[in-house]
Amino acid sequence: MSSRALRKIHGDESVVVPTNVEGSSSEEGEDDATISVKVPEKKKKKNGPSNRFNLLIENDSGNDEKSEDESRENELNKIQTDGTDDINQGAKRKKRKKKKKKPASAQGNDRVVPESTGNKNGPQDVEDEVDRGIREANEILGTTTLTSVKATTAESCSSPQKPLLIIEHKHLNPDNEMKRIFGAQVVKNDLRHRGRNQRHHRSTWLTIPKPSWPSMSKQGLSMEKLSSQGGYNYFKYEHPKDYQQVQFKFLDAVESLDPNNIMELVRVYPYHGDSLLQLSDISRMSEDTAMAAELIERALYACECALHPLFNLTQANCKIDYRCPENRCLFIAIFKHIKYVGLRGCNRTAFEFCKLLLSLDPDLDPLGVLLMIDYYALKSEQYQFLKRLYDEWEAHKNLSQLPNHAFSAALTYLFLERNGQENACKADEMLQKALKMFPLVLLPLLEKCSIQPDKEVLSHPLFAAQTGCREPSALTQLVSLFVNRNYALWKEAEVAQWLESNVREVIKKTHDEEDILKQNKEKRKMRFQHAPRNIFRHIILSDLKDVTVSLPSELANEPVMTFDPLPPTDSIISYTRPGSIYCRRFRQGNNSWMTEFFRSLMPSYTPPPPGQVANLNEPPGDEGAVGGYLADDTDLRQGINALMDSMRDLLNSLQPNENEEDQDMEEVD
Repeated sequence: MSSRALRKIHGDESVVVPTNVEGSSSEEGEDDATISVKVPEKKKKKNGPSNRFNLLIENDSGNDEKSEDESRENELNKIQTDGTDDINQGAKRKKRKKKKKKPASAQGNDRVVPESTGNKNGPQDVEDEVDRGIREANEILGTTTLTSVKATTAESCSSPQKPLLIIEHKHLNPDNEMKRIFGAQVVKNDLRHRGRNQRHHRSTWLTIPKPSWPSMSKQGLSMEKLSSQGGYNYFKYEHPKDYQQVQFKFLDAVESLDPNNIMELVRVYPYHGDSLLQLSDISRMSEDTAMAAELIERALYACECALHPLFNLTQANCKIDYRCPENRCLFIAIFKHIKYVGLRGCNRTAFEFCKLLLSLDPDLDPLGVLLMIDYYALKSEQYQFLKRLYDEWEAHKNLSQLPNHAFSAALTYLFLERNGQENACKADEMLQKALKMFPLVLLPLLEKCSIQPDKEVLSHPLFAAQTGCREPSALTQLVSLFVNRNYALWKEAEVAQWLESNVREVIKKTHDEEDILKQNKEKRKMRFQHAPRNIFRHIILSDLKDVTVSLPSELANEPVMTFDPLPPTDSIISYTRPGSIYCRRFRQGNNSWMTEFFRSLMPSYTPPPPGQVANLNEPPGDEGAVGGYLADDTDLRQGINALMDSMRDLLNSLQPNENEEDQDMEEVD
């Protein structure tokens, strides 16, 4: 026995363990001869940690003989754990080597990673320098470290202490949800079938670029970080000089009322955000929904490519201000993307985008995301989120005073009761409270669900009186929005029966709770006198068939453009553009609904000259990229008279020719 080895006796079996792994090449035969001794099972854990520690020391030494000593140590570990014969292991290694050389030579640059990497129970194969370096790094860092990090991340994401609006980016891809619903074979989104000569696009989270899209060039749009306060980072999009000129061209194209001008602008500038939004709306009106959705995705792609490096989409700690016109493209693009994704049945993806849109400006909620996030949360079975939203935001948002949240919260507790997570009495209590606060919801909801109420419900004063009394218009619009969007959730047989039983309970308690009903009526009149602008923006952008928006008198004369509907009155204008004939004519109310009517009849119709509407000698002043001023009553009256004269000329031109009438009569005779 060599002086480099230490013999340990255990019963009838013996093992020789090298005491110094840094031996010379002449001693390799002696070490290999001692390795072939069989070791009992109880000894296999004794030398494992010491060998791994020695390997860690060897990695720091940097000698040329380490690879040979490592292979001997790994072979020793293999024999100690498996107890197999060295000859059999050598034969298996030869077979495995031959098997791996074939694909390596056939595939050229493709490397086959040995299966023994990071696995003590597998055979140690011949490694190249790259594979050995990867294996040594994994052993130094520890594979369990990476696993523990992933586990910690998953636990933190599922913890109730995480931010409410945190985003899971894997759910931002609608294709992932389509695969979960219909299977991977149905969704044909395999990247291997794409050609190698396709255009290169950046990898983004909000959307997947299509190969047919133009290449992303320096469009000029960028983002800057403004400040960091209270754990939140505030950002703002910027329009450089070149991008401002494109924005001016876009506004001129919109005010010309010629879609061809916008299409030409998109052809020259394929990633101009507002142009893509406006062209998407034109495609939607032409019933080309697929093209409309693709244009919205391209606008999202342009906005995401311009994000600041510190802007994190998933942590819900990055804010942008809707009052800045440069930021509105991202808001509106996300809102319309939610609508098109929801039409595809990807409710989980739509719900994730709702959280993202709400996290950008949760205090003001400029597009009214709270009016639809409950619907997508229920459709995607995110009941715990909706329960937590209602509990945490009720104090400062008064969610119970919104019809959709009052009824959706009760429905959430019903679904949680199905899973044994809540008590059914809580759901009944919340539904009865919602019915007392918003009794005008019941009959439209039953009608939309094709449920015929009985005579007791129809004749009861609490519900029947709602059809004749005059409720605030702001409340009726919210009720109509909730009924037309959420009615499908209330058509289930179990939910309908639950609703019926609670309606009867409310009717029974009417006489005992007259004071509560009177107080609720006074609350409705006081709280729904005026609707904020974000509700009108939400209704306009939602474009639901049976939901009509009746703008108040102060907003009736403002132009409503889909790329920027009803801009805030306190908009932060960072740059202005010179006035143009189209701009002044457009802002002074000449392009009203009557003008659109004449254009639909005669595409060649042009409005009266600006001189008939307003005094052009007045200086135009500084006009921002959005917003504007309204004409006074005199100018508006003159504009209406001019349009009436044009309508008379139109009607006169439509009168049949007398000679043609005589000829027709002669033919009939």
